[in-house]
Amino acid sequence: MGPESARRKAYYAGPGNRFWDVLHAVGLTPRRLEPSEYLELLSYGIGLTDMVKTRAALDADLSPGDNDPAALRRKLEQFTPRTLAFNGKHAARVFLARNVEYGKQPERVGETTVFVLPSTSGAARRYWNVAYWQELTRFA
Repeated sequence: MGPESARRKAYYAGPGNRFWDVLHAVGLTPRRLEPSEYLELLSYGIGLTDMVKTRAALDADLSPGDNDPAALRRKLEQFTPRTLAFNGKHAARVFLARNVEYGKQPERVGETTVFVLPSTSGAARRYWNVAYWQELTRFA
């Protein structure tokens, strides 16, 4: 979670982050939610979590020890979601322990299909491509 999201106690609350716009635009939510409404995602079958639970920072400011892929794996085993989607490559690379490309990944975690999506962060706009988000929506 970035510093602004942590300050506001709401996911994807940073200025310029398009997460909430994208969820609505690709049809994962029926309307554009505000960051403060993130708990409403549960009613649409969407949950949010972080690989880093110990501090709020931008990806570039994280050290390898800040990530906890084992904790995420335990959550997947406990809750068995149909899909895990990484919003950006950084956490996906750490979790999968390899370089990743966007889209559906070849491996699964138990019954969970893994997707890597272009980050909705304003800092990642040059890598933006809504097609991968649309692929996730078709799968979901």
